[in-house]
Amino acid sequence: MPLLPYLNVAQIIVSIALIIVVLLQSRGTGFAAGFSSDSSIFRTRRGFELILFQFTIGLAVVFVVLAITSVFVVRLQL
Repeated sequence: MPLLPYLNVAQIIVSIALIIVVLLQSRGTGFAAGFSSDSSIFRTRRGFELILFQFTIGLAVVFVVLAITSVFVVRLQL
């Protein structure tokens, strides 16, 4: 049973989820925020923002592991 199509589908699903999670993290970092004076204030992530940040890191790790695994699967099939 070929494993590569399942890895490709899983990688597409993880990449779409990663894009959505990264877009949800935007917190006023647009063009105008770069010129404001309050951008030097340090804030810690709390609550849902912290969970979203940790989930993003987890998805990124899963994405990289899937990419490396798919490379090894392709090499094993040759």
